Amino acid sequence: MRTLIILALVSGAAYASPCTIATPACTEWVTLGGGPSRSLIYRNHPLDAKNDRIVRALIVVHGAGRDADNYYRTSVAAAFLAGALDDTLVISPRFASNSGGRGGCSDALAPNEVNWSCNGDSWRSGGVSLSDSRLTSYDLTDEILRKLARKDVFPNLKAIVVSGHSAGGQFVTRYEMANKVHDTLGVPITYVVSNPSSYAYLDASRPSANPNAPARPTADESGVQPFGDGRNCTTFDHWPYGLQGRTGYTSNLSDDQLKKQLAARPVTYLLGELDILPLGGFDSSCPAMAQGPTRLARGQAFAKYVDKKYGAQHHVVVVSLCGHNARCMFTSEQALPILFPGYSGKPASGAEQ
Repeated sequence: MRTLIILALVSGAAYASPCTIATPACTEWVTLGGGPSRSLIYRNHPLDAKNDRIVRALIVVHGAGRDADNYYRTSVAAAFLAGALDDTLVISPRFASNSGGRGGCSDALAPNEVNWSCNGDSWRSGGVSLSDSRLTSYDLTDEILRKLARKDVFPNLKAIVVSGHSAGGQFVTRYEMANKVHDTLGVPITYVVSNPSSYAYLDASRPSANPNAPARPTADESGVQPFGDGRNCTTFDHWPYGLQGRTGYTSNLSDDQLKKQLAARPVTYLLGELDILPLGGFDSSCPAMAQGPTRLARGQAFAKYVDKKYGAQHHVVVVSLCGHNARCMFTSEQALPILFPGYSGKPASGAEQ
């Protein structure tokens, strides 16, 4: 795919063609907390330049490798296949982390770039920044969403999709239930949770099929029952696997508020049919295994649980022939209408038929 460099006249205004290469030219800084703290994002159109062609926005959160550049390439490829590059604002934020050699994260940080924790109370669950204790990782997404909702900049924006794969899927499933801006922006937001290793359960129940379940299951139609091995798996219900002991962004929210928000907000669980192997950073810890043996099983069980027990109307889409691979998932024909509301199902000009 090549970057077009011509200017097009639309409604009497000149617009630069979308920036589609994961280079510094396609990035900008988002200032947080009034500055000087800032975080980097990749994007195909500027966030502060008026653009009345933009009708939707897609935010894609990277996995544990924090490779926002690769996720940006995948997002742009998906937008191309959907014929949506010109009218979709594609954003891939970077949750950079440098633990000083103590936790395996060693991203190079620019001056004033926020350092997000990659272990423990991490960026994927709304953890507090290592470099600015005023900030959590979910504050960055809040700020991006507020920028997108500015009518003076994007007057025709009609839909926002917040999505993430793997660790990014963990980010999105917890951000969906916790964020404080969903009902304040005036633009509909949907959430796409793809192939995470774990979810935040709303109570002490877990899927009845897990290997540590009691010998005589008592599951109801939601497919869960009281977890039977809490004595040995003492952290099974602690954040981010459950609601106990929450810190960071979610610490000042009540359990009831989280339950209500999770059930009320529109979510699609985008799961790989072949994501059934313990690969790609698979979480095999006790609290994660309590949720199911594979990522596919965990996603299907969690969706059934929140729908049947808490009245959510979430959706599950199993993507054929995809494993734990963001490019396969997000560029699939099944995913395009979910990531790009209004997608017609017709391939983009120049895309493979």
